[in-house]
Amino acid sequence: MNIQWFPGHMTKARRKIAEDLALVDAVCEIRDARIPRASANPDVPELTRGKPRVVALNRADLADPAMTKKWAQALRGNNLAVLETDCKTGRGLDAFPAVVRELLREKLERDAARGITKPIRLMVLGVPNVGKSTFINKIAGRRAAEASNRPGVTRGKQWVSVGGGIELLDTPGILWPKFDDPETGVLLAFTGAVRDEILDLEALGARLFMTLWERYRHAIAERYKLREGDAPDPQNPLELLARRRGFLVSGGEADILRAANAILDEYRAGKLGRITLETPKMTEYA
Repeated sequence: MNIQWFPGHMTKARRKIAEDLALVDAVCEIRDARIPRASANPDVPELTRGKPRVVALNRADLADPAMTKKWAQALRGNNLAVLETDCKTGRGLDAFPAVVRELLREKLERDAARGITKPIRLMVLGVPNVGKSTFINKIAGRRAAEASNRPGVTRGKQWVSVGGGIELLDTPGILWPKFDDPETGVLLAFTGAVRDEILDLEALGARLFMTLWERYRHAIAERYKLREGDAPDPQNPLELLARRRGFLVSGGEADILRAANAILDEYRAGKLGRITLETPKMTEYA
């Protein structure tokens, strides 16, 4: 399954990010804790030109907590701080100001010695639908940035004061021109970072079902009430889910599209449990 998506508005977004970078002291990169590698735009280090970065592993409430800890340990260091966040409850966000100030401690000390007092400004980056605007709104304690569950909804330049002398610049979600690893595109599609309208949902749902069957079989079995001895047909794995859920059409045929939509929606909503689909390597891209 090969997924490629790079609409024209993303070229414009990349250009604006490069222009606005001179206005900020650091970058806050939001990633999806369920897919920390796939949701990391590999162009960010080049785009941000070595600016200090805070990586927020967002939606940690939907990810395997043990795996999130491993990812945080793998990513920390080299001018990069890591936060585990859950924007639904606000967990982890209280630490954001302190983490930012520690990351920029030397600069802030230099500014203080020179009598310079000004807001700390950060640009918030991330792939579409990773929760950037929700992150900003939760920290700000108000609806300050436009949020949507559809990729690419953020428009224009939005500076948001979040207290503690910190201002955040919201940006549109950006993907990159080409997925070098086809698996990256698939993982992003699982979480909704690529618009469903351009995807083969039956193929995507089948791929997700088999991925979870291999890695989190107990979650699949419990959610869909699979019986002992049940096993999906690799050629049509969603038939098993459809029949166990009673998703049938006239003539008793399995409704594969309905089954695909069900597993995608339920995975994205966390109804299958706390699941992480990537394991950190010894040396992880930061």
